[in-house]
Amino acid sequence: MERLITDVKSTFINTFNTEPILIFSPGRINIIGEHTDYNEGFVFPAAVNKGIVAAFQKSNSGKCSVHALDMDSKIEFSLDKITPDAPGSWTNYILGVIAEIQNRSHIIDNFNMVFKGNIPAGSGMSSSAALENSVVYGLNELFNLGLSKHDMIHISQKAEHNYVGVNCGIMDQYASMFGIKNNALLLDCRTIESKPFEINFKDHQLILINTNVKHSLSESAYNDRRSVCENISELLKVKALRDTSEDDLKTIKDNVTPENYQKALYIIQENERALNAAKAMQNDDLETLGNLIYASHHGLQHQYKVSCEELDFLVEQAKLNKHVLGARMMGGGFGGCTINLVAKEKVEAFTETVSKAYLRKFNKACSVYFVELSNGTHVI
Repeated sequence: MERLITDVKSTFINTFNTEPILIFSPGRINIIGEHTDYNEGFVFPAAVNKGIVAAFQKSNSGKCSVHALDMDSKIEFSLDKITPDAPGSWTNYILGVIAEIQNRSHIIDNFNMVFKGNIPAGSGMSSSAALENSVVYGLNELFNLGLSKHDMIHISQKAEHNYVGVNCGIMDQYASMFGIKNNALLLDCRTIESKPFEINFKDHQLILINTNVKHSLSESAYNDRRSVCENISELLKVKALRDTSEDDLKTIKDNVTPENYQKALYIIQENERALNAAKAMQNDDLETLGNLIYASHHGLQHQYKVSCEELDFLVEQAKLNKHVLGARMMGGGFGGCTINLVAKEKVEAFTETVSKAYLRKFNKACSVYFVELSNGTHVI
């Protein structure tokens, strides 16, 4: 992290000859509760010690300049002409946040920004939310906009909807903004309120294994699934799938395709799993937590159908090892990481075995990450 801060700060000073405000905005993991956030349900995320460092200062050059160090890419633009860039461009995360700030009638002036991150690309740890939050937090500090953290996460979310084209829920932005060191947050995505749970898995720890693949259909498939959930909620005459039960769902079984029925059933069951996971953690019942995590993956693979061969392989490898209590894909799907609850003394042997098996199977290396739970977006 120190290296990241030094790189960003020195580049900013060398480029703009002025001391910047520095912001750290973390990525996140999610223990359980996948795709439940846009169904106004429950999720269990935590901010982590990998994220984005961004430097900001006012500009007197008559324009804004943003430099993405990771990509060695730079944009300059005028604040009176903010429009989306080409689809898929990193610039849309920045421009989207600015547009949403302006839509709320807040006045910002020209600024310079330099940023760099250490969240692995495509890992499902929400580098996008970290970047959005770093921008809105930095501009709030720089121009004294008076935005609350809740205001800021909604600005970040709207930027993703309107400029990136992903109809995401609120979990990623919330976890990145409100994270508490050594805690996971049981977040109610309707009230946008959370309960912190101090994480102490004693003889076990969470590790991430990255497939290092990201299949291209992820964004369209994500929006498609959100649309299915909304349509079924409408059929059931409820605000969101959070408000319904398996019995309620059965009443419309003949009105929907079997595939869409399973998707809705997954959401209802996953919501229940997130609440049961909170109880298991309160009771120090790691075995139950592990079983819930495995069940979550089964639903994501077979019902919601957002997994992929590489993720499924990693979870199957975890199941072969009695020292792994639970494993599942994490994030939107179609690539990224699995999250694994593993006995501490067996982590090295497990990750070594899995890495070799993955390389043999796919002729490609996976990556192992150890993360610590961190505080949310803040001034460094």
